[in-house]
Order: sequence, then C-alpha cells, then structure tokens
Amino acid sequence: MLNKEELLAKAKKPAQDAMRLHPYYKGKIEMVSKCVIRDFNDFAIWYTPGVAAPCRAIAEDKELVYEYTNKWNTVAVVSDGTRILGLGDIGPEAGLPVMEGKALIFKYLGGVDAIPICLDTKEPEEIITAVKWLQPSFGGINLEDIAQPKCFHILDTLRREMDIPVWHDDQQGTAAVTLAGLINGLKLVGKKIDQVKVAMIGAGGANIAVARVIMAAGVDPKKIIMCDSKGTLHKGRRELKETHKEKWEICLKTNEEDVVGGIPEAMKGADVVIALSKPGPDTIKKEWIAEMAPDPIVFACANPIPEIWPWEAKEAGARVVATGRSDFPNQVNNSLGFPGIFRGTLDVRARTITDEMCIAAAYELAKTAEDRGISEDYLIPTMDDWEVFPREAVAVAMKAQEQGVARLKLSEEELYERASTLIKRAREETQLLMEEGFIPPAPEE
Repeated sequence: MLNKEELLAKAKKPAQDAMRLHPYYKGKIEMVSKCVIRDFNDFAIWYTPGVAAPCRAIAEDKELVYEYTNKWNTVAVVSDGTRILGLGDIGPEAGLPVMEGKALIFKYLGGVDAIPICLDTKEPEEIITAVKWLQPSFGGINLEDIAQPKCFHILDTLRREMDIPVWHDDQQGTAAVTLAGLINGLKLVGKKIDQVKVAMIGAGGANIAVARVIMAAGVDPKKIIMCDSKGTLHKGRRELKETHKEKWEICLKTNEEDVVGGIPEAMKGADVVIALSKPGPDTIKKEWIAEMAPDPIVFACANPIPEIWPWEAKEAGARVVATGRSDFPNQVNNSLGFPGIFRGTLDVRARTITDEMCIAAAYELAKTAEDRGISEDYLIPTMDDWEVFPREAVAVAMKAQEQGVARLKLSEEELYERASTLIKRAREETQLLMEEGFIPPAPEE
C-alpha cells in the first residue's frame, strides 16, 4: 500500500509525462490512407478524372455520400475552449490538446474517425452556424467543453435543426457513464435506486444532464439536492428563473424539503454524492463524508484533480469511491461512453442520440462489469476491457432502431460483428505502426 506522499507523486506523474511527450510527438493524430495505391495510375480513380462519377451519383442522391465517402464514420469534435476540463475559459488553441486526445480515443476505442475543430468564437449563434456549415462532411457532431448556460441552447438548437446526430459529451456522455457507476455502486451497498438520497455538487452542464438521466433511470427527484457555487438549489433561488432556466427547473423538481445551505448541508444524510465541480483536493471535506448515510458512495469526478483524494474519502468512511482519472480505481470518465455510443449511432445512421440510447449504454456498461465481477475497486469497466465498446454499440443501435431514429436496420449479430471489426482494426493498426517504427517509441525519462 502506497503512503500519501507516494500517492500524491503518482497523481502528478501524468501531467509531468504529458509535458514531456506532447512536444516529442507534436500532436497525437494524423491522416492515414485507407484505399490501395498500387501505382500512380490509381490517383485517376481516387481523384480526377474518375472521382467525377461518384460526385455525379451523390449529386443525384445525397444519401450515397454515406456509401462513397468516409462521412459514415467521421465525427467533428467541436469546442470553443470556454470550459476546458477543470481549467475554465483558456481559449480554443489551449483546448486543442484535449480535442486531439478525444479524437485519439474515438479511433482507438470506437473505430471512429474524429477531427478536432476549435472555433475562434464564443458567441452561441456563431457556433451554431459554424457547426451547421460542417454538416455535409460529418456523420456526427461531438460538442465538447462549452461553458453553460450557452451549451444547452447550442445543443438543443443543433439537435432540432440538423439531420445528423449532435450531442454534448460533457452532458450526455458524462451522464451515461455516471449512471453505469451508480447502478453497480448501489448493487455493492445493497440499496435501491428509487430510495437513495443523492447530493450533487456542481450545477454545470454535466451535473444537470446527470440529474436528468438518473431521474429517468429511477432516482426520485425529490431526494436529489444539487449545489452550485452559491449554495443549494431550492425554490427560493428565484434569481435563476431568468438567467439559468435549466438550474431553475432543477430547483422546481428536486430538494423536496427545500434544504438551504451549501455542500455540507446537501451531503448530510446522503447515500450518494456526485461531484462535477471545482477541482480539489479540498472542495469536499472528510468531515462532510462522515455525515453521510452508512456505506456512502462518492463520485469525485472533477478534472484534473478530484474534489477529494480517493484515500481521504475512504478514510472518512466512503464505501465506494470513483474519480474521473485513469490512475485511480473506478474511473467514471466519458471515455467509457462516447466511443461505443457513437459507434452504435453511426452504424445505424441514427438521426440523433436520445437519452434513452444513453441509458441503454449505461446498463450495458454496468452489465459488462458485473459479468466480470464487480467490487469496491472495480465498479465499471476500464478502457482495457475493449469488449465493452462493441457491447455498448449494439445496445445503443438497437435502442435507436426501437425508437425509430435509425436510418438502417441491423440485427444484434450484424451490429456486434461490425463494431468489433472496426474497433479491432483501429487497435491493431496502432500496434502495427508502433511495431514497424512509424510511431517511434516514447523516449525514456
């Protein structure tokens, strides 16, 4: 067992390695050809004059763009840089390393070709226009790290007005993975989802979406208490009615007893705390966890530093602890959701990604971990459990077909084979490039 100094040193290591390796590789993604180039005569097929034939075909039937180009498998990762991780508004250039990382994970875990696009505007209507202009080239849009409240308006408008799936991963993606962790966490402590009291720390786009999805999955809204930077959300917070309509809806739906106060008041007697707020490590204090119900579940998911270090939460009595980091057990992180969810969405050419599709993904995530044997240190699958991604894809695609938002109809067997093939190909391609030296080994420290 590592002591606290060793644990802190381990927690700092990823940032140190990132500063060493990012300039070495000068980025994380690049374009690679997928068609044969037997000799230079093949360019007459892939470019002029041969390419005119598929162009004419698509002009007559736009749906053929999915057959003749890579649109079917291409997603734009779009950000304005206003809510990067826990770092805040640091600008589009500073957000590009995150978007590149997102694209890398899309490919390696989902077999999806993702392109990072950081926009040099903060104006919601300009962002909406820019994304709509991108529609001909992409099969889907992943909005990322856009501040609230504008993120809600941008997402709602684009979902309503575009013909390809658009989602904000900080909302639906976070919600899906958090729900999966909650499902298995409650199994471990023997509590029922409709009976638990839930404290939610942070009232940004992520936690508001988590609240919406966990309520749809069975959590009693009356038993939820959410906090923003000014305290608990309750019916007396009428200043939110005009400025933050999503927060005001939470005020009306939750906190039946109108608890007034801050984080300690929200957490007192709670079975679960879901924190997506200010990075710690002292945003949540040990004494507040000690005041929770027996066998509490703590999700401290702020990045890059959780609201409380996992070992401190355990010392305070937490039975199950999860964070957003891969270097601790129980990573509740979007990377377990968006690759598989988009894989399934793209494979049936769904027009949108509904909350029900996300809930289906969450239950499949939870079931995958349960099949392996859940424990206090293995709540949901890790990114190493590659089979979770095709399983998620199937669950999402089947739900899309059930809800009538899919353009294609495929069986569970067809979907699993398709997703598995694409994901295996992406992983094996990376390994081959490393083995052959096209991706050079990381330099030693």
